[in-house]
Amino acid sequence: MTMTANQASVVDAGEFTVRRTITIAAPIEKVWAAITEAEHIARWFGQTAVLDDVAVGAGGVFSFEGYGAFPVRIEELDPPRMIAYRWSNDDARGTQPTEVDPDRSTVFRFTLEALDGGTQLTVVETGFDTTSDPAFNMESHRQGWDSELDELAAYVEGGS
Repeated sequence: MTMTANQASVVDAGEFTVRRTITIAAPIEKVWAAITEAEHIARWFGQTAVLDDVAVGAGGVFSFEGYGAFPVRIEELDPPRMIAYRWSNDDARGTQPTEVDPDRSTVFRFTLEALDGGTQLTVVETGFDTTSDPAFNMESHRQGWDSELDELAAYVEGGS
């Protein structure tokens, strides 16, 4: 299969959000596994991923080369349609937290919808108003979601 062409991420500065919707030519179950199972997450999102469990309140760490390791916590879960992760990834601050700070963090929520011949995935990251530099962080994460979700689509569509 060839990779589906998708629109870029969009920043909503008034709502302090970053949003991107993509279409992936793979069944919803395969996309779900890629966004919830650590061994798959590490293949497209950063360099390493560890999750204690796939359950509300479960924690883990996602690591990115050049950026460090970021603790995550699952905030919401509705398999196989939605999962939300909270993390204290404040790029403008330039430091890596040792735990998720609920008062200074963002939440990125993946929502999946089965389509004929594939899956529509939407990510919405919220809470940038709690970060040290909301405009900088929204732009940084907008760029990140563009590259990371392109990698997700390529990974899942590539049959790995």
